[in-house]
Amino acid sequence: METNPIPILTIQTTPFDDQRPGTNGLRKKTAVFESKKNYLQNYIQSLLSSIDLRDRQGCTMVVGSDGRYFSRAATEVIVQMAAANGIGRLVIGHNGILSTPAVSCIIRKIKAIGGIILTASHNPGGPGGDFGIKFNVANGGPSPDTVMERIHQVSRTLEEYAICPDLHIDLSRLGRHDFDLENKFKPFRVEIVDSVEIYLNMLRGIFDFGAIKSLLTGPKQLKIRIDAMNGVMGPYVRRILCDELGAPANSAVNCVPLEDFGGQHPNPNPAFAASLVDSMKGGEFGFGAAFDADGDRYMIMGENGFFVSPSDSLAVMAANLSCIPYFSQRGIRGFARSMPTSTAIDRVAKAMKVALYETPTGWRFFGNLMDSGRCSFCGEESFGTVQDSESSEIGRTFLLAEANDYSSAFLTKAQGGGAEEEGSDHIRDKDGLWSVLVWLSIMAVRKQGVEEIVRDHWAKMGRNYFCRFDYEGVDGKAAYYLMRDLEAVITDKAFTTQKFSVGNNIYSVEKADNFEYIDPVDGSVSRKQGLRIMFTDSSRIIFRLSGSGAGTGATVRIYAESYERDPERHNRETQVVLGPLIAIALKISNIHERTGHRGPNMIT
Repeated sequence: METNPIPILTIQTTPFDDQRPGTNGLRKKTAVFESKKNYLQNYIQSLLSSIDLRDRQGCTMVVGSDGRYFSRAATEVIVQMAAANGIGRLVIGHNGILSTPAVSCIIRKIKAIGGIILTASHNPGGPGGDFGIKFNVANGGPSPDTVMERIHQVSRTLEEYAICPDLHIDLSRLGRHDFDLENKFKPFRVEIVDSVEIYLNMLRGIFDFGAIKSLLTGPKQLKIRIDAMNGVMGPYVRRILCDELGAPANSAVNCVPLEDFGGQHPNPNPAFAASLVDSMKGGEFGFGAAFDADGDRYMIMGENGFFVSPSDSLAVMAANLSCIPYFSQRGIRGFARSMPTSTAIDRVAKAMKVALYETPTGWRFFGNLMDSGRCSFCGEESFGTVQDSESSEIGRTFLLAEANDYSSAFLTKAQGGGAEEEGSDHIRDKDGLWSVLVWLSIMAVRKQGVEEIVRDHWAKMGRNYFCRFDYEGVDGKAAYYLMRDLEAVITDKAFTTQKFSVGNNIYSVEKADNFEYIDPVDGSVSRKQGLRIMFTDSSRIIFRLSGSGAGTGATVRIYAESYERDPERHNRETQVVLGPLIAIALKISNIHERTGHRGPNMIT
């Protein structure tokens, strides 16, 4: 206990007009948080003030980070302001480190009012990188729209914030630390906890660790290669996959969390995890995985570099959940996916005769479904593959041959592959390591390799070819008018009779709309969630504005999907299959002329 009560100060400030949190919280360039006076303090005060005072007084909150630059300084400010704003207890990971899934797990375990996560996900770190602040609510999941709107409204008129600048905490010292504050009857408590233990205990209750350990250590040992990309997952990989499940220590690489992620981009895809790709292509390892900075995204690879797409991973896991004791004992109540995500999981749901929910993009929409017992497993595509169109060594050429009056071909190079985001009702956020353990469990039960499992799935369910084009940094007005005018085109009654001929392919429109979601739990309505064009052959084109970036301008995303039932056509190149659909999307949107972009910044 401190011998002298720590004073609480009220500091005058002025509001900022750019603190509206998006899908992933408030994400900006690190310099904005670090250099703009009171920028961090204003947002933290807005977040704390958005919680009803009666609920806030004496409550418990969780704080963690992915270890990126500025996290330690920001954590100290959060501690000082939480104390001054009546929070009774903070639970913080050792050295400030907690993965996003671990924060969700701890919130639910200790019944905290919520948790603050310092991360910009797969975005780069360091002084020149990105920084972000997420707030997960009491169910462990991301903030719903109502909470984000409250935070924004407070930020618009904020005139002061409360802080205890003399309160300091050593994040390296495990245990309880109590502080006396002026005018407070009870001490303020900070608990520094082991970053892995609570999360590990949860996983022990979900998986058959014995079966996975036998897979990794038995006579037919599966050799694995896991890349933590110098993000938060290093301690989790070492402790769980190596120490607990027996994988050799050299199975895990880049396991030391670094403030700048070793100067690398912590994005688990074949471009930024190129060393993992090279290792897997060598044939020495039968299973490979990489994680992003905060541990909610991941990538799966099989022997000889076989890449598992996000849509295939989601569908394969859904079809094999009976391999996991948690699901074999509890049963499966339903699946959910975000609207732009591949419909591959829909076919699994139909075959298993369970409900399938299609939601807007954003993990928060899954929370209600899980809390109400409607959904056991969910996922969304958030590939997060950044592209330098002229320098990618493993880029793939997308040649979109245009037919009829399409007078020119569109040619670009892009870094291939993407990261996957899946989770179940064990927590209320995405969970990369959980997904890796699902894959290892499936392999242990089925005694098959990654590629064989995926190809078996295609043979039974058919294959969904899927890709996404991202146009980043688009002028906000240009993006708005593009989407407005495109909606007018596709919702015109005449559009549903349209047929598009591209090469030897003819696509007949079956339905087109602006996606609207009515939450089956609380009846809330989310409108204008993305433009959908569905064709009679189950192909789809989606247009959506995204708000998850840290840069300036808007991001327009185009998704294309095509379903193929014929096993003889399951080995085609994705770009060849989807080229005609992308040509249609480019033609009807006129996106290059309207945005001034010669091509997408990112293709996944």
